Amino acid sequence: MENLCQLCPHRCKVNRKISFGRCRAGIEMKICRIGAHFYEEPEISGTNGSGTVFFSGCSLNCEFCQNYQISKSYVGKTYTPADLAEEFKKIEQAGMHNINLVTPTHFSDKIRLALDIYRPSIPIVYNTSGYELPEVIERMNDYVDVYLTDFKYADNRTAYRFSGINDYFDYCLEATKTMVKSKPLVYKDGLLKQGVIIRHLILPGQLDNTYAVIDAYKKYFHPAAKLSVMSQFTPAYRSTIQRTLKPLENKLVINYLLKNGVDDCYVQELSSVGEQYVPPFQTD
Repeated sequence: MENLCQLCPHRCKVNRKISFGRCRAGIEMKICRIGAHFYEEPEISGTNGSGTVFFSGCSLNCEFCQNYQISKSYVGKTYTPADLAEEFKKIEQAGMHNINLVTPTHFSDKIRLALDIYRPSIPIVYNTSGYELPEVIERMNDYVDVYLTDFKYADNRTAYRFSGINDYFDYCLEATKTMVKSKPLVYKDGLLKQGVIIRHLILPGQLDNTYAVIDAYKKYFHPAAKLSVMSQFTPAYRSTIQRTLKPLENKLVINYLLKNGVDDCYVQELSSVGEQYVPPFQTD
């Protein structure tokens, strides 16, 4: 039945008109912030900022989520596809470099409707946890220019421990392959106009996971996609990891990248740690 949701790998088959899916969201789009964001990769944020649209809800259950105020609840302002199309116009007119759709998976069908109403001349960025169905990514390919996708874990055991998902690696790998195949890297004036950036957050005390993600990136995606290694882990929500990354851990990861010939990636500064980088959200 068309009302039974199958937009992410959970395939809840929930009628979101009457109940919530695993994403904690109903049928209506809830958005918690729209505005310029300057803390993405330089080729995304540029000088004028990335026009971010933060959706509420999430298909993962990460114990360390920094955006837990909106990812764990169905909060924010309700938007129709027509409303969202108007916001796209405003972002474009304000001179931001792109439309950055943050945690869009569970509203991807409505995002396509919004882009059918109005397609901006600036790139559309699909900013995702990486837990995606390849067939949904294929449906988004005609609408998305840039995939900004997480690659959190290189094995399902670690994924289950920290995000409550026992098949993350399998789906993330196949979905990322679909993204990279369809979107070769295209730059103009220092900005990414098309392509894939694969993000990985280093978890303190879990360097083997990071090394394995780098191995997977090198095997499947280098140099067709850009890697962005993030050092910003901050204990949040209900994290069982209660410390930030040590300088030695960061250095070991950098050395591993260089040892494996991955010297064309981003590595985040340790100064990026802190909740001050989490934007203010509208939760009512």
